[in-house]
Amino acid sequence: MTVHAPIQADFRYHGPSEDGAGFALSISIFADRGNLRDTIREDALASGLNVREAAGLAVLLEGSARPLGDVVMIDCPQVDAAALAALSRLDMRAANCGARLIVSTTLDALDDIFGCMDQSGADLLVNPGRADRLIALGQALGRGAASRLRELSEDDRLVLMRLTEQVSQIAQQIERMNAEPDASIESSAFRLASPAPGYRGEDGSERLVRASRPPLPDPRLVRRIIRQRQLRARFFDGELFADPAWDMLLDLTAARAEHSRVSVTSLCIASGVPPTTALRWIGQMTDAGLFERVIDDSDRRRAFITLTEKAADAIARYFAELGRSGARMV
Repeated sequence: MTVHAPIQADFRYHGPSEDGAGFALSISIFADRGNLRDTIREDALASGLNVREAAGLAVLLEGSARPLGDVVMIDCPQVDAAALAALSRLDMRAANCGARLIVSTTLDALDDIFGCMDQSGADLLVNPGRADRLIALGQALGRGAASRLRELSEDDRLVLMRLTEQVSQIAQQIERMNAEPDASIESSAFRLASPAPGYRGEDGSERLVRASRPPLPDPRLVRRIIRQRQLRARFFDGELFADPAWDMLLDLTAARAEHSRVSVTSLCIASGVPPTTALRWIGQMTDAGLFERVIDDSDRRRAFITLTEKAADAIARYFAELGRSGARMV
């Protein structure tokens, strides 16, 4: 058996305290697997966190309003109705008190957990490794009070930098398209056309008229592009061409044109990267205003991912500019 040393990272909050020396943020850990619970506890202590509680999932099912840590880390590989109800209650409590939730699960249970946790912005992990949990912990604390993540491996740092930078670039490109419409396209996705002089709306007021956007591409074309992109993995290492943001955009574009809905599990599979990595991308794309979560009206325990109007406009405009040659440009 390989014994892993605790991973060292500094998550101390160096804000004011009664003795002027700062204080450590606290974490609550809930996991039935004792060895996993111990590993998380060791890493939390080595990081300078105050472990408020480390217990099994049964504690959550009790429904008692016990105090939460600044961060709550939960391992829930399987779910039933009672577990989902407990997670939903915890999600609401965390949203109200500002605690950060990190929930690890399996691909089979992902849709159920995603559907019941929509208040706190919980970080979801799928079959994560130790480094995945530490990255999630650093990200959660990074959104909190002046925390720092120091001792990630260089590879993990590069992954996080690449993710954030690429999503930022996508968002910036879409914003530029909004600000600088291409004059070669008659029906720009983002153009706000100035009305003719003296034009008045039906209510008698002056107003701007927004030109209609180009239609979304034929979903058969988009599916063909997706299949051709996937074909590369038969001949080359898939990581050489990994582009989860674009693969997910294409999948959601095809689904929107087909009037179908996409679950978070399905979108993770479409991304072509491990589910935990895909979930990070989904979170980044949501924060960038490209993806949004939609609750199922017929079953509010379920939720789907869809393109925002901003992203749909940009995709429509992109394919309109490609024109007929788009089918050959893969």
